Amino acid sequence: MRSRELVDDLGELVPVEGAPSRVVSLVPSLTEAVEVSAPGRLVGATDYCTHPSTLDVSRVGGSKYPNLDRVLELAPDLVLANSEENRPEDVERLRANGIPVWVMEASATVPAALGSLRRILTQAYGVSEPRWLVEAEELWREVAPVRHIAVVPVWRKPWIVLGRDTFAGDVLRRVGVENAYADAPDRYPRPPIDELRTRADDLVILPDEPYEFTAEDGPGFFPEAEPVLVSGRYLTWYGPSLVDAHAVLSEALGRVSPTT
Repeated sequence: MRSRELVDDLGELVPVEGAPSRVVSLVPSLTEAVEVSAPGRLVGATDYCTHPSTLDVSRVGGSKYPNLDRVLELAPDLVLANSEENRPEDVERLRANGIPVWVMEASATVPAALGSLRRILTQAYGVSEPRWLVEAEELWREVAPVRHIAVVPVWRKPWIVLGRDTFAGDVLRRVGVENAYADAPDRYPRPPIDELRTRADDLVILPDEPYEFTAEDGPGFFPEAEPVLVSGRYLTWYGPSLVDAHAVLSEALGRVSPTT
């Protein structure tokens, strides 16, 4: 069968033979998106690919440090990666071994992420656009008026927060929350805790991944701010979870009195 020379988000050629049937995903969000949309084609995924919960494939380690020998043993006809979550050297090693790799760009907005997913599914996978994708686009098209300004930690020891041009930041902005560090020079600044406390005079939004903030580990560092604990999956995953995420986040943040 003649190979199709597709082009990924970074402009790299992705030569695939027909519709891929042995796919390894190195990105939890992509794992969920492709398995829900075209079930049965995944043969490998990372240890952190928790959705769908019924997924039964070989595990290849983490996104940052996958076991590339295990990936190669699975003989995939396509590997899915992300420019932020996966290391360029791992992508290059797979390509050097003749494995087509589609790299999704780290999208800064919800529409950009959904557009990238559409290309993967319709071009690389050769399937019709799934219903969840159309529904997600409709739900996230509008941008709500700002009701809150929030500091959004994603890690501590050291403290790391959402900065400029992040997918999660755009998710929050579309449900009425402005990121206090949206104008930071870095995408993931590392401010000292004293500065964070000063900036967190309205809300502090605490996801349960990548760092697992809880009611006992997080709110106590910000005594002047209203804490809101949220699912990290709803905040940072692009894919089918975006359909439920809009209602869940809107409800959780809607319970907080708006900034005056």
